[in-house]
Amino acid sequence: MPFYHRLGKIPKKRHTQFRKENGDLYYEEVMGTKGFSGIQSILYHHQPPTKVSEVQAGPTFHHETEEQEKLQHRHFKSQDVSTGGDAINGRQFFLVNEDVQIGVCLPQEQMDYFYRNGVKDELIFVHQGRGVLETNFGYLSFVPGDYIVLPIGTTYRFRLEGEGHRFLVVEANSRIETPKRYRNEYGQLLEHAPFCERDIRVPEELHTFDEEGEFIVKVNMDNRVTTFKYQHHPFDVVGWDGYLYPYIFNIDDFEPITGRIHQPPPVHQTFAGHNFVVCSFVPRLFDYHPEAIPAPYAHSNVNSDEVLYYVEGNFMSRKGIDIGSFTLHPSGIPHGPHPGTIEASLGKKETHELAVMIDTFRPLRATQFALQFEDQNYMHSWNPQQA
Repeated sequence: MPFYHRLGKIPKKRHTQFRKENGDLYYEEVMGTKGFSGIQSILYHHQPPTKVSEVQAGPTFHHETEEQEKLQHRHFKSQDVSTGGDAINGRQFFLVNEDVQIGVCLPQEQMDYFYRNGVKDELIFVHQGRGVLETNFGYLSFVPGDYIVLPIGTTYRFRLEGEGHRFLVVEANSRIETPKRYRNEYGQLLEHAPFCERDIRVPEELHTFDEEGEFIVKVNMDNRVTTFKYQHHPFDVVGWDGYLYPYIFNIDDFEPITGRIHQPPPVHQTFAGHNFVVCSFVPRLFDYHPEAIPAPYAHSNVNSDEVLYYVEGNFMSRKGIDIGSFTLHPSGIPHGPHPGTIEASLGKKETHELAVMIDTFRPLRATQFALQFEDQNYMHSWNPQQA
């Protein structure tokens, strides 16, 4: 998945002369992944994309993690994180490993620069707030419930509308895509997939700026930010086509898969990356076997850590969890519903929970930042006297 898309003006053949009305050439840029063997798009610029007036080395950063880790279930109250910064420098990460970094962002400021992640795909879940994502591929409006998929190398800027924004942020050292089992050999989403191409929002209007000035693009490469100054607007693209571009899928368009008995978590899968998956828990009918137990059974994660981010509603197998909480259930020990929730689920017909789950196949580490928001009693919340 993604499917072929095009916007603006492009020549009939790639890698051929494409001229402006005055006879000058447009400048072609091939933007691709995996060298020249992955998906790609071709963009046509007013100015050479290599035309940089100044380069400034920026700060390096890393996610400092805790020194001593216990194998235990954990609960982090990200709802207590302070607002601040913009959609990039306001990101605060809670859980990290070699494949993925997971955190939140509660921005209050507008971006006065453009940003490009040169090493990671990004998945931004819009928990609260709305606005416009401005990119070199075109603009996309976003609303609560949107998953914004930003492929590596996309130049973009968030324009926030109103107040009260909260984002769940996933940065991945690999491509973020739809699960292969949902797609046929041609890449089309299959009939049994919980969403289809009609649910995907792609850039539909290209905003081209052929203007001069001073424009800042900050590029993240291996947790090292470099500032590039241009004397032309970075969104000088007159047209593009291909398979690589940002898109949006809203969690409300995920059609849940249900059955007579309790379905395992993979039925909720929405995205996949290298060594991790992202799942959507949405309002759905419960199991319809006459003796079904709607609450999930206790299970030991097999080679995976399970992270749940709670969006809204009543998550029926958990107690003491609030909107904005992270829970981490690591591989190696069993977890399951809290005491009393199995009995309380009997006879229930539906659930109204909304949550995002991220399963990783390498252990996650809590950052030093996350520790100040940890509920130290969570591991013992399965004991009846403490539940």
